[in-house]
Amino acid sequence: MELYHHRIDVVVFLLFVSLISSSGVPIPSRPVQCNVRDYGALGNGSTLETSSIQSAINACHSRSNKLGSKSVVWVPPGSYLTGTLFLRSNMTLHIDHGAKILGSSRQMDYPPEKDRWYVILAEGVENVGITGGGEVNGQSSKFVVRYDPKKNIMTSWNVTGNCLGDECRPRLVGFLRSTKIRVWNIDLRQPAYWCLHLVNSNFIHIHDISILGDFDTPNNDGIDVDGSNNTVIERCRIDTGDDAICPKTTYGPLVNLTVRDCWVRTKSCGVKLGSATFFDFRHLRFSNLIIVDSHRGLGIQLRDAGSVYDVIFANIVVSTRYYDPSWWGRAEPIYVTVCPRDEFTLVGSVHSIEFRNITARSENGIFLAASENGAVIHSVKLVDVDLKIERWTSYSGDGGMQDFRPGCQGLISHDKRSGMFVQRAHGLSLQNVSFTWVTSSGGGEEVPIEFGSRTPEDSISLVNFANDFLAS
Repeated sequence: MELYHHRIDVVVFLLFVSLISSSGVPIPSRPVQCNVRDYGALGNGSTLETSSIQSAINACHSRSNKLGSKSVVWVPPGSYLTGTLFLRSNMTLHIDHGAKILGSSRQMDYPPEKDRWYVILAEGVENVGITGGGEVNGQSSKFVVRYDPKKNIMTSWNVTGNCLGDECRPRLVGFLRSTKIRVWNIDLRQPAYWCLHLVNSNFIHIHDISILGDFDTPNNDGIDVDGSNNTVIERCRIDTGDDAICPKTTYGPLVNLTVRDCWVRTKSCGVKLGSATFFDFRHLRFSNLIIVDSHRGLGIQLRDAGSVYDVIFANIVVSTRYYDPSWWGRAEPIYVTVCPRDEFTLVGSVHSIEFRNITARSENGIFLAASENGAVIHSVKLVDVDLKIERWTSYSGDGGMQDFRPGCQGLISHDKRSGMFVQRAHGLSLQNVSFTWVTSSGGGEEVPIEFGSRTPEDSISLVNFANDFLAS
């Protein structure tokens, strides 16, 4: 009897398969798996493997398309030197533990267009991911012309004149005009330029990754989210020279960004909105972040026609210190500036911004400043902010300098040291905010809140504000 029922089950299943096939509906199947070694990749770290790995990617994509399934391109342990690799839709690049993708340092191994200079690139695709526990390495040391502990001097691929100075270098990983992106359980190391670049893309999840860039190399940003929407970044560790998490709006508006539970160290800004701000930023949430030993903590640099609003920074611990002034920043834990990029720009506004439960130890104070050219900062709230101001490095510039870069007034002299500098900001609310000055003399010369030009004191509401001195 059991054999009889088994035969009936088989017949029913075959009939089901026949009906599905005849209807033209694809039968779901397991992901197609392709090993790059089967396509000629050697993994010896010296042979250029672009063609072999790309062949595996293309073959896997073709086979999975025919079956209506997804694909997994497997990179086994070894070191694989490559130029630009192009990912396809419905594909996961699985870089195994012990495997390294090494970016070539030769311009000839990349596409002719500078906007496609990436070690790994996905353009106009969907359902794409990178994982596996391995490493993607940009070999940034091969782009250093001269090592300098202040800031390295980098090589330039500016042969055609269509990019600027030493910013002409390849990025590490890019997703352009793509959707349903996931990057997780992967190490991104030593980018020659920006590390992870998300451009005009949608529905993105970046989690449980590690980014390590050379601390003395400029322009090696951690994660740049440019005109991309519905993005979640969480449980990431970013240790790099330039801005760690950097939302931009070069190509379109940026909406619905969540960043949480991340650790950051940078010689520039931990979280920086801008300075490319050509379109609006809206509904951004940053929470449970730790920013350590950085030149600037939480920053907004509005320089173009877009506006920034409905942004909340909450539950964040910040430590900021001075580095060489060739890096933007003056150790500000919170920094908001609004001014036109040039004389032809009608700049937007920054409003409806909240900083909640921020604990900071910094060598400088908070900086909020708009220019005279119609720039606007308004409706900014600081709630439960505890700032300890203390010098512990030997860099010059204790007070004495204000940093409006890029553009605006640049880096200018200033003769006071402020817990908070406010210029042309209106509707500013401080609730449960405390400044503690750690000084060798007991203090008395520091200014708790300094008002810049055309900034009336009644533009700020203070509730339970404290300013204290603590002798070191």
